[in-house]
This record gives sequence, C-alpha cells and structure tokens, in this order.
Amino acid sequence: MARVILHSDLNSFYASVECLHHPELRDKPVAVAGDVEIRHGIILAKNQIAKACGVKSGEAVWQARRKCPELITLPPDYAKYLRFSRMAKAIYAEYTDRVEPFGIDESWLDVSGSAGLFGDGAQIAKKISGRIKAELGVTVSVGVSFNKIFAKLGSDYKKPDAVTVFDHENFRELVWPLPVEDLLYVGPATKRKLRGMCIFTIGELARADLRYLRPKFGKIADVLHAFANGYDQTPVSRLDELPAVKSVGNSCTAPHDLRSGEDAKLLLLTLTESVAMRLREQGMQAGTVCVSIRDNDLYSFERQTKLDKPTDLTSELVRAALALFQANYDWRRPVRSLGVRVTELTAGRQPVQLDLYTDESRRQKLEALDRTVDWLRGRFGNRCVQRASLLQDRAIAEIDAKKDHIIHPVGFF
Repeated sequence: MARVILHSDLNSFYASVECLHHPELRDKPVAVAGDVEIRHGIILAKNQIAKACGVKSGEAVWQARRKCPELITLPPDYAKYLRFSRMAKAIYAEYTDRVEPFGIDESWLDVSGSAGLFGDGAQIAKKISGRIKAELGVTVSVGVSFNKIFAKLGSDYKKPDAVTVFDHENFRELVWPLPVEDLLYVGPATKRKLRGMCIFTIGELARADLRYLRPKFGKIADVLHAFANGYDQTPVSRLDELPAVKSVGNSCTAPHDLRSGEDAKLLLLTLTESVAMRLREQGMQAGTVCVSIRDNDLYSFERQTKLDKPTDLTSELVRAALALFQANYDWRRPVRSLGVRVTELTAGRQPVQLDLYTDESRRQKLEALDRTVDWLRGRFGNRCVQRASLLQDRAIAEIDAKKDHIIHPVGFF
C-alpha cells in the first residue's frame, strides 16, 4: 500500500487563537510576545497583517515595533493554546489513529488506510482544513505527500489556509528548485556548509555524490541526501504512543544580567532543582549534565559532563552544573540566560557499583529529603520551600522554573 502522509500546521497559531478571543483586533497587526519587563520580549507568533509589515517570530518586540509602530502585543496564554491543540488532534483522530504531534501546532497524520472511507490524501486534507476552520475558528495549512519530510515541506510551501500535494510525479519539479534550507533539519550551520560546497537547492543536494558529502557531514550526509530524494520511510506514531524521553531540561532568561559567579549560582540552582524534580516525576536518573550559556551579546554555547553514576539527587546535579559553569565561563561579558539539561537517562533505580569514597547512607538521606520537598511543593506550590540563598536576589527567587517551563517539540530523530 502506498503511503499517504499529511502534515497539518495551524497558521499563526498563538496569534490566531488570540484574535479569535479578541474579535476587535482581527483587522489590526497582532503579535503574541513575552513580557518585556522581565526581559522575555520576543515575538512568539504574529498574524498575517503583522507578517505583511515584516514582523518575524523570534525578534525582539522593539525591533518589531520599528517595522510596525501600530503592532498590538498580547501575553501568551498556553493553557488556551493547549486546549485548541487538543481539539485539533481530536479532529485528526476521526480520520486516522496515526497522529504524531510535532509541537503544539503541528502534527503528522498517516491516512494510508483511510482512503476507502474518506477519499485520497488531498480530499482528506481539505475535509480536515474545512473542519478546523468551521469548528475551531482558525486556519490550517496541510501538506500531502508520500513521506513525512515532503509533507512538512508541503505545509510550509503555501500559507495560510492551503493544501499542497507533493507526490512521486511532481516533487522533482516543485520540491527540488526550493532553497536547501527549506528542508527539515537544514539549519543555519548546515546551510552555510552546503553553500560552501555550492549546494543551494534541494535538487542539488539530492543529486550530490555522497562521497562528496560524507567527509563534510559524516553520517548525517546520508540522512540529508535521503530526505532530499524523498527516501524517508520514518513511520508516523500512533496518537497514544509517547516517544521515549531522551533529555529533561530547563532554561531561562535572567531578570537582569548576571555579573558574578554568585548571580549565576542562584539561577543555576533554580533551574537544576526544576530539572531534578522532573527527573523524579518521570522515575528516571541522569548520567550526563549539560549547561548552556548565553551572554548579553547573544553569543551562546553548551558544555556537558558525564557523572560518576546515574542520579536524580538535586544536590549532585547542582554540584555538577555549577562545576561545569565555573570551568567554562570566563566572565568577559555578563550572562543573559542559562539552561540546564540532563541526558543519558535510565528508568528506575538501576543497580550501581558501590565504592569506598561515597557515603551511601548520606545519599539515602538526601533522597528522602528530595522526596519530602517534592511532596510539599506538589501540595502547596513550588515556592512553598525555597533555599535561603535565593533571598539574596528576589527577582531570581520569584522565578518558578517548573511551573513556567514550556515543553518543546521532541526532535525528529
């Protein structure tokens, strides 16, 4: 049976939902943005009117207002967006049980087995598009193809409120002339490398000799080459299948530039506590800790360290994160944001080799302490128990890293 894959992308999702709830703003440029007062003033989404003025997602609010002085910004309401996302998935589920989210506003659907009931891929896409518009009040762009990569490319090809089909007959004509950076997972760094090799379009990547690509890209060369040629056979997960958790992380823009090790310590402490709590909620332990750092010139980098043994203890994760930061940052510039992430996760408590240098009885007491604090925070809120050191900086103490954390899409791989 030939595969029929759809990729559904809710157009300007956050902004569309806000305009639905604020009909008086529908004919005005609107953007959903973070709070400028706490230095989160980034454009998260914009409506078509703001987009026509040149407003882009990811830019600062002050930059957007230079382009569009009449721009109206609204704070994000993630609970509202999650409700609309669930309603959209409920519509998808009426056409197939293979629905794989790719973020809050995007999903792949495998409708290969639904043609006998609902028609071909384009017909199903049009039915879904009509229902989303009629029942949710927002629009959607849908890509139709024989694999996930080209379906995703189709939903980006024409916006808003469009259905695009890339099939075996037309993809060389329509897909191959597109810029190579339009291909999923060709980011800025990969784009630069490809352009340095005089590869500017998806077709040029598809026709490139793998012996030419592999020395530059390694194993990923085969993946990109396969994507460009439409060889992707990645299945679409079922709606009730949860992907394996590969990492747990938290990051935050500081309420003010961090200018000393003590400032950084307080924010790292807050973030790492949140990560440790999430680990324990998932019943997992981590073998590696990663710290990401961005300075006030927006230069960023990440460093990681392997732990002696897997752990979910807050104190051990905090100690590793602090040591990693101190060993890798020289304070040439103040720090704007920090992130803590743990990887190499193992489920449950695995047997470990004891040694003569670790006080296991103390580790058991720390474990009991962590569980008690988790219980208190679960019942009375995450700020009911705080470390005394956070009293040095009220602005950082007010951050509720766990509650305010937004879960981002799981990567394709």
